[in-house]
Amino acid sequence: MDARHRDVLIATIREYIDSAEPVGSRALVKRHFPHLSPATIRNAMADLEDMGYLAQPHTSAGRVPTDKAYRFYVESFPPPQGPGGSGLARAPRRAGVDGFMEQASSHLSSATRLTGLLLAPPLKHTTIARVDLVPLENDRALAVIVTDAGWMTVREISLDPPLAPEEVRRIARELTRHFRDRTVEAIVAMEQAPDDPLDALHTRARAITEQIVTMLRGRTLYVSGAINMLDHPEFWDLETTRQLLRTFENKERLAELMTTLAGDEGVRVMIGDENPVSEMRECTLITSTYMYRDQVLGILGVVGPRRLPYPEVISVVNETARQVTEVLSRVRQDLYLPS
Repeated sequence: MDARHRDVLIATIREYIDSAEPVGSRALVKRHFPHLSPATIRNAMADLEDMGYLAQPHTSAGRVPTDKAYRFYVESFPPPQGPGGSGLARAPRRAGVDGFMEQASSHLSSATRLTGLLLAPPLKHTTIARVDLVPLENDRALAVIVTDAGWMTVREISLDPPLAPEEVRRIARELTRHFRDRTVEAIVAMEQAPDDPLDALHTRARAITEQIVTMLRGRTLYVSGAINMLDHPEFWDLETTRQLLRTFENKERLAELMTTLAGDEGVRVMIGDENPVSEMRECTLITSTYMYRDQVLGILGVVGPRRLPYPEVISVVNETARQVTEVLSRVRQDLYLPS
């Protein structure tokens, strides 16, 4: 690709990012290449279409960038080095690490006007401080697990068989005594092969304990600003949006994807068909890992349309990961490290 084709391609991408409409040669001449004729630009755009960088939705329409074009655009800019975007405010001390992580996900969403994602670290090596059970209606309860580092995991569980509220609270106190100061790894092993299968707590609250262990073995995925996808015309098609929102609701599947991406340190950009999740093939996923004591602890990022101002969004994601790493470095207790 020579310099002219490169300039025409980047100008086309930027025009499409701003307008979400197919880009014609006259628009490029007017705003980017006043010294060139529309015919010259049309020829360059036709060449770029032959090379797979542009596509023409209709015969009489302008061109739109392809995934290959966006990949070229991303790789045309140097990786972000310094701060980018607005800063991430510090979470109130009482919110703990969990509150800060939720705030980081919300910050990603508000700073980019996209959907923010943050995957909390696995709990394997952390120590449990407390287990609370809050009775709800319809034979359900809210399970709250608090770690010694201030991390809190909350999930609704079912009570089968139904239990009186006071019995639920009593079980929570016994679970706290049973699990306190033990690592998640030890608790999982202990419940898989109990020393005394006939232990009163094990037999009376087995259904609750199994759900608690499932929580401990899982990972928390914070999703913020899913509704922001409706601001982009790419997602005004009802069926496309419905499938994408269902993907956001299926946090286990998203957590598996983010866990896979956390294997590579630093910023990563997945465009269109590069996404392994079929419902996200119309999207771009931009992620960055955050660290703790020189180890990758987790991953955060944003989901949006393929039509993105990539340098700005990448800079925000990279800077947010840097700030999360910085805040975690000042946590006094030892955070758990990924298994």
